[in-house]
Amino acid sequence: MKEKSKPKQSLWDDSHRLWPLPRLPWTMKQTWNDLLFAHYPIKMEVLKKLVPEVLPLDSYNGMCWIGIVPFHMTGIRLRGMSPVPGTDRFPELNVRTYVTVAGKPGVYFFSLDAANRLAVEVAKKIYHLPYVYADMKVNRNGEGIHYESRRRSSLDAQFIGEYRPISEPYYAIKGSFDEWITERYCLYTLNNKGFPLRCDILHKPWVLQDAEAEISHNTMLSSQGIQVESEKPILHFSKTIDVRMWPLVRAE
Repeated sequence: MKEKSKPKQSLWDDSHRLWPLPRLPWTMKQTWNDLLFAHYPIKMEVLKKLVPEVLPLDSYNGMCWIGIVPFHMTGIRLRGMSPVPGTDRFPELNVRTYVTVAGKPGVYFFSLDAANRLAVEVAKKIYHLPYVYADMKVNRNGEGIHYESRRRSSLDAQFIGEYRPISEPYYAIKGSFDEWITERYCLYTLNNKGFPLRCDILHKPWVLQDAEAEISHNTMLSSQGIQVESEKPILHFSKTIDVRMWPLVRAE
């Protein structure tokens, strides 16, 4: 059984987060649209070889998970600035897994493919994230989203598919797998000395839908040496969510 509704809250209410936001101004705002969450099981002993040791892995019912998340962003802007034409919207495709540092569950990214060269360079510098430039196309076909991504630096890293929602919207039940993979309000990365850093984020609880997908080409995992336990992913869809991001802080 899935939760169909939650009490209404203001757009930037942070009461559902597990820990307080940093006492710093947020730095960036963006909107994420038409997200597919495609999750593949992976053994912890396999994943440990791929994730820095300073980032403790999370598991759900004894299994770790890798997520491929294609979507497109709009309304990107820095705090106090108007959107910059040409950099305020573009597709992005993430490969991620899940870690917890000092009791704060978050996301660790293996890669973030994006279709804007300037945004890639800025994000790599400011957030120490493994962004890469890719040729990407996103087209709507009724309820379906046709998505293509081909990495410029490595033609081995590609994703081509179409996905769509197949259920009514819902909120995940507390403690469920759906909640475990989505309700995470920070990302982790490392600085140049290998020390873990945290970027806190804020958005309302995810509104999810069950999804189906026809993925005709997907080498986003194999091209990075990631070997999963099943080629059949668990799929979720989310229509849109507004997000604020904070500066990196030491993950202590």
